[in-house]
Amino acid sequence: MSLQIKYRGKVVTADDVAFINRLIADNPNDSRRVLSKKLCCAWNWVQPNGALKDMVCRGLMLELHRAGHIRLPEKKSHPKNPFVDRKKPGKVKIDQSPINGRLSQIKPFKYEQVRRTPAEKLFNSLIEHHHYLGYCHPVGEQLKYIVYWQKRPIACLSWSSAPRHIGCRDRHIGWSQRLRKERIHLLAYNSRFLILPWVRVKYLASHILGRMARILCSDSQAVYRHPIYYLETFVDKERFAATCYKAANWICLGDTTGRGKNDQSKKVNRSIKAVYGYPLTTDFRRHLCGGPQ
Repeated sequence: MSLQIKYRGKVVTADDVAFINRLIADNPNDSRRVLSKKLCCAWNWVQPNGALKDMVCRGLMLELHRAGHIRLPEKKSHPKNPFVDRKKPGKVKIDQSPINGRLSQIKPFKYEQVRRTPAEKLFNSLIEHHHYLGYCHPVGEQLKYIVYWQKRPIACLSWSSAPRHIGCRDRHIGWSQRLRKERIHLLAYNSRFLILPWVRVKYLASHILGRMARILCSDSQAVYRHPIYYLETFVDKERFAATCYKAANWICLGDTTGRGKNDQSKKVNRSIKAVYGYPLTTDFRRHLCGGPQ
């Protein structure tokens, strides 16, 4: 049987399907969740931090089941999907009195990584109620920061897994498709950046970006057990001039295509955004395109 299915960057062959069918047959009392974990272990399908790619594996098995290639056991439970009807973050009351002045007059700042801490609720609330895009649960790896001045939050930034394919970025880095799949986790995507509206300090945004570039790699290493070598973000050109990114020496790599990752029409269906990148090391290409990591 000739079969080749591509799912989330993994190519599944007829031999793989046969292996999954044997796994199911050999473990007739296992739930779908347990089977997924066993398949991850058998394939060594793990994230860079060592955690199993369980949710991706479950999605693959469900797709194979729906296509008739495998037959999964009946669901033993129907847990509520936490992403369906997710409540928007509530509004947290904080001091909104104006903060003005020169950058040199109000330093120093405190940078706090708040993912999975009590302060994450405050972060989510500030993004939801003060960022034009609102709060959206990040995809994949994620780090969330609140920047404080005298115990008052003045800015928020979130970093998440980089998009799998951006043409102008991939050409700039110069990596092959294989290396991109293997090392995309070594990039971080700035998904949200918010200076709170009552804060008016010239050069603050670019200063924060510069500081983040110095602390993000070590935080990623501590949380996800791998470094970060390159940062990227999208800028809506109809709204912003990317002034703070330019001032922080980020490089404009080009534009997005204006099509989503699952687009089949090859027609523009969303706003085109400028892609900006920032290398965290001068030899980032050696880490992203060179020999084994």
